[in-house]
Amino acid sequence: MSARVDRVALGLAALGRPAYINLGRDGALPPVRDVASMRAATFAVLDDAYAAGVRHVDVARSYGRSEEFLAGWLAERGHTGVEISSKWGYAYVGEWRLDAGVHEVKEHSAARFATQWAETLALLGDRVGLYQVHSLTVDSPLFTDEPLLEALAELSANGVAVGFSTSGPAQADAIERAFALEVAGRPVFSAVQSTWNVLEPSAGPALAAAHAAGNRVLIKETLANGRLAVEAPAVVREIAAAHGTGPDAVAVAAVLANDWADRAVIGPASPAQLAANLRATALDLTAVERESLTALAEEPGAYWRHRSSLEWD
Repeated sequence: MSARVDRVALGLAALGRPAYINLGRDGALPPVRDVASMRAATFAVLDDAYAAGVRHVDVARSYGRSEEFLAGWLAERGHTGVEISSKWGYAYVGEWRLDAGVHEVKEHSAARFATQWAETLALLGDRVGLYQVHSLTVDSPLFTDEPLLEALAELSANGVAVGFSTSGPAQADAIERAFALEVAGRPVFSAVQSTWNVLEPSAGPALAAAHAAGNRVLIKETLANGRLAVEAPAVVREIAAAHGTGPDAVAVAAVLANDWADRAVIGPASPAQLAANLRATALDLTAVERESLTALAEEPGAYWRHRSSLEWD
């Protein structure tokens, strides 16, 4: 496996709860998605990821039992040196049901932060190195909530890196505005996790600027919620065939080709999907191939409308 595996993080969004919006997840998960089966599936993917050299796991309070599963795996296996990032701001309310009318509820407030940070600490303790605001958008009340900003600054002062994730067609605006936030003359945030893939690359310039300024950049939705694996455009399939790999590896390799991307977060639902994703770490796209992929970019508003139309499965 290429040394680039150290730039890959394993995300547990698809494994910590029974329903999610990733295409291609259904056949990869246990036939019965009870808690015990999903825990076992999570452990299997974590085991293979660790064996492959992945040392960063990304979870969230809203990813069902992802923090609980990760904590149990760490305790059972005794692994050290695993970097953990988590997120607050969404609460999981799906009650472990596939047919839940609402799966998660968003709230950016000082009270929600205090509650969820305490929940994260109870499960993962001081192993959390990065705590992120979940899905920060330009209309979030966080930007003018001084008590919340002060609480985040205090967490940062206590040694936990504070970041934010973004979503929606205005990611670039949220990135620039968030990194300008200061408390007592010090930046509130030092990391960002944004969507970037060959279908939605619009945040690229803002992320490159954030990286150049010394901030950490994590990339999520590298497969566009499975679209680039299950419904890959012809050019992606052609490049994959030329390299003897799958379209998912091409999509992840396109992320890794960006020097400003410190981590590519992948979200496999099974060991087989993990292995397929990790083939990206040994795949070097040519300049011609990378250029051909740029033609796939969709208008951001259209991309996010499509994403919103995906059903929880």
